[in-house]
Amino acid sequence: MTSTGIRLHAPAPGWNIDADVVVVGSGVAGLTAALRCEAAGLRTVVVTKARLDDGSTRWAQGGIAAALGEGDTPEQHLDDTLVAGVGLCDEEAVRILVTEGPDAVRRLIATGAHFDESEAGDLELTREGGHHRRRIAHAGGDATGAEISRALVEAVHAVRRGERDALSGKGDGGRRAGLRTIENALVLDLLTDEDGRTAGVTLHVMGEGQHDGVGAVHAPAVLLATGGMGQVFSATTNPSVSTGDGVALALRAGAEVSDLEFVQFHPTVLFLGPDAEGQQPLVSEAVRGEGAHLVDADGVRFMVGQHELAELAPRDIVAKGIVRRMTERDAEHMFLDARHFGADMWEHRFPTILAACRAHGIDPVHEPIPVAPAAHHASGGVRTDDHGRTTVPGLYACGEVACTGVHGANRLASNSLLEGLVYAERIAVDIVASRAENGLHARVPAPVEHPAKPAHPLLAPEARFAIQRAMTQGAGVLRSAESLATAAGALERLHSDAREVLAENGKTAEPGVDTWEATNLLCVARVLVAAARRREETRGCHWREDHAERDDTAWRRHIVVRLNPDRTLAVHTTDTADFPPTRQHRQRLQEQ
Repeated sequence: MTSTGIRLHAPAPGWNIDADVVVVGSGVAGLTAALRCEAAGLRTVVVTKARLDDGSTRWAQGGIAAALGEGDTPEQHLDDTLVAGVGLCDEEAVRILVTEGPDAVRRLIATGAHFDESEAGDLELTREGGHHRRRIAHAGGDATGAEISRALVEAVHAVRRGERDALSGKGDGGRRAGLRTIENALVLDLLTDEDGRTAGVTLHVMGEGQHDGVGAVHAPAVLLATGGMGQVFSATTNPSVSTGDGVALALRAGAEVSDLEFVQFHPTVLFLGPDAEGQQPLVSEAVRGEGAHLVDADGVRFMVGQHELAELAPRDIVAKGIVRRMTERDAEHMFLDARHFGADMWEHRFPTILAACRAHGIDPVHEPIPVAPAAHHASGGVRTDDHGRTTVPGLYACGEVACTGVHGANRLASNSLLEGLVYAERIAVDIVASRAENGLHARVPAPVEHPAKPAHPLLAPEARFAIQRAMTQGAGVLRSAESLATAAGALERLHSDAREVLAENGKTAEPGVDTWEATNLLCVARVLVAAARRREETRGCHWREDHAERDDTAWRRHIVVRLNPDRTLAVHTTDTADFPPTRQHRQRLQEQ
């Protein structure tokens, strides 16, 4: 694939630094890959949009899934994952996940992550939706992501301290300074050389750190670990930085994205009112794993009889069950009842959730928690193979921004942290191997024009809210041809209005974080809606009211989207057997 030639309108870079690899994102995927690359002697730069510990990883409550318990096996974990993915998982990708996962978790523990243990000193494993065994390792009860983030950030700081000691003569003097971090930086676009190979990224540093304004990191390998795109909807569990920047960058660079229609809505998000917007408090699946019940206003457990696992069914089934009951009862939310836990269990097992509920005037020790589904996790993303390679040479993707084929049409609970961990290690191995085989030669970025008049418009910051409203109303949990057409029309008007302003006035919204984010959100929203309109069936977390049944004959396929140079979308489908792109194009990459 070659670049579309589309770039965010931005000033020319005023500074640049050189590296062997640049990692964009500081969650479990980004920091794991960065630490592995640095340990192998690669000059590594980590770019993150906020602080190192402000990504999506820190918000993960439930835990990390792996076959670590007595009697559990990777094969059983594989089976549960394939069932949750509803026929669209890439089995080889899942097998890699579940077989390499246990040792990857052990290496994470060796890095410094502390998981909850039983009195006997064993990992205290719990159960979540879709899992037939207790295989979820957690930390601090419901603060797993925060602990993983802490451990990885501390490991990064330890590396940096060692580098400073070496440079000052306090260390052994034999280690080069191999890891740099750039915080508060929004990555803008991929740089490529004359042959279309990755040559680095441009980025904007938001007024803090060693560099300010727009600059560039030149590197022959770039890893996107930017997290999700939950902010494309009005209500989400994702932090405010999750604006789909990595997917949008990849599309502009000519990469393929896949399965973007499969957005998982977490069934149990604290309901803060019909007009609540932005990041909403999550009520972890682990609460149901420990025995909480979903009930309606009359106390009826409506999930019983809908699935063999009742409240512990896969998330798409639980979300649909909640929405159906809300529709039947003309209600804005349902309830999660865990009063039978008692105060002691709430305070020790779920202290974070307890505090969040009480902060909003709800005491789950004495009353049911009002809950409703909200956008949570993107099962699709930038299309990769089993080493994280995208369809752009030198560009990798990992974590929620990527589509490895692991999640299929619906992510199994607590597989996301494991996916980020396992595939980050595989990516680091591949980058290091590439250096050993071919050398990671610095590539000269092709010249990029930065005209005073932009070639493509930026959206005004207020467009963000219009995008979120259109997506929530038309492409949320419930979808239909009519609702998706309405959403597509609203998005196209935003797109065409911005182009008209540019054509008439010769200018667009001022470059800046708010306008870049709004433009990225529109890009990913258009792709999501296009894919959802194409998939005329109900499968996993894609629920079409007008096509209520799963259709394996026509739709056991993946929808793949590229961005054309004129900003139209090229949409095609591929069989599940042909999903991992570099099983087809690996030879082409080697020839290049």
